[in-house]
Amino acid sequence: MTTYSFPEGFLWGAAASGIQTEGTKNKIHESIWDLWHREQPERFFREIGPETVCETYDRYKDDVQLMKQVGFNSFRTSIQWSRLIKDLETGEPCEDALAFYTAYFEEMIANGITPMINLYHFDMPATLQTQYGGFESKHVVELFVKFARTAFKHFAHLVKHWITFNEPIVPVEGGYLYDFHYPCKKDSKLAVQVGFNITVAHAKTVLAFREMGCDGQIGTVLNLTPSYTRDDRAEDQQAAYYADLLFNRSFLDPMVLNEYPKELCELLDKHGLLPEFNADEMAAIRTAKVDFLGVNYYVPRRVKAREAEYELDYFTPEYYFENYLNPTGRFNPYRDNNEILPTAIYDIAQNIQHNYGNIPWFLAEIGIAMDEGSEGNALEDGMIDDSFRTELMVEHLVQLHHAIDAGANCFGVHQWTFIDNWSWINSFKRRYGFYRLDLATGQRIPKRHGQWFKALAETNAFVAP
Repeated sequence: MTTYSFPEGFLWGAAASGIQTEGTKNKIHESIWDLWHREQPERFFREIGPETVCETYDRYKDDVQLMKQVGFNSFRTSIQWSRLIKDLETGEPCEDALAFYTAYFEEMIANGITPMINLYHFDMPATLQTQYGGFESKHVVELFVKFARTAFKHFAHLVKHWITFNEPIVPVEGGYLYDFHYPCKKDSKLAVQVGFNITVAHAKTVLAFREMGCDGQIGTVLNLTPSYTRDDRAEDQQAAYYADLLFNRSFLDPMVLNEYPKELCELLDKHGLLPEFNADEMAAIRTAKVDFLGVNYYVPRRVKAREAEYELDYFTPEYYFENYLNPTGRFNPYRDNNEILPTAIYDIAQNIQHNYGNIPWFLAEIGIAMDEGSEGNALEDGMIDDSFRTELMVEHLVQLHHAIDAGANCFGVHQWTFIDNWSWINSFKRRYGFYRLDLATGQRIPKRHGQWFKALAETNAFVAP
């Protein structure tokens, strides 16, 4: 057996978001998720929408105590744009939201839990989407910066770790390419414009944070997925190159290196997809230096050279490759047979270390899903047996430890998620939490994995073969 110890001050905790946990009580504006569920409830698993969550708005004090019980020293969540801002045009805040978030953050701090606060987790205010097109609009970019300034003004004395966007490529993919987020469009030109505008919103928010002289750090969280091929044939390697360029570097390069890859610009130009931009926007991107990077990782991407003719009448990244199922891979039997590849953690860390200046980063999300019902029922001690989750987490953290030994500048791990939370169109189909949420009663039922995690967080180490 080997003891794997982590650097002093390492952050241990979980990640969630406001819209997935708080509930809709006293929220002034609908988000696009409230709107979409109202219009098309059948798109959501068992028609469960964002009004059915773990009600953090009312239960945050009790939940912070549950965080302590599993050893958290940090926690990432988000401020809902649709909750905080009363006047979406001016950025004037809602007094009730100010009181709630202040009390929530103070409760964490009083219990030794560092709040890490994200500004955008897919929750566009519905009126900004219907009136302007959301991030299709340059005006909405400016409104987002006003929202960020309001958050900084009122909470910077409590929050020292800020995040502009969580997984900014997901609204692009889901809303404008693959139809799993509102507004459910399939328009590659709009997809590129939205991606660019989000990058501008990120950059201008970072610059606003600096201008306001906020005490703390600001970064972003990206879902980075290494692309692996069938074998070493040149055409498969080229397919992986394109997948990385379009899915990873499209945000990683401008947000961390402050420039777009030349190859990406040439590719978009070839397909007539370059966004509208101006010199001021490019200047903001070039100068908005982040302090840290968050990385979300769940599964690898497997690709091969395109063999079948591309048939869609609009561009997607799959124009340059086909997805590939690894015939010798390991798969999670509890969640759609997703591939398990812990070594991807090491590969991600090496990429950041050698290609992105070894920027300080943390594992902002890593989750082992078990579909609803697969965790079984509570044992005699009142806990859910999710030892499968612990076994896989150990494998991933061994790889992270190897990466840190090799020089990776990683400072923490946040598991997705704290309490089983509502997850977009999947609702509660997949369970990730340290605690099970009973949808009928709201009860939080502990899972055995939390005991292991508490020992890890308290000792800053674990033992494994």
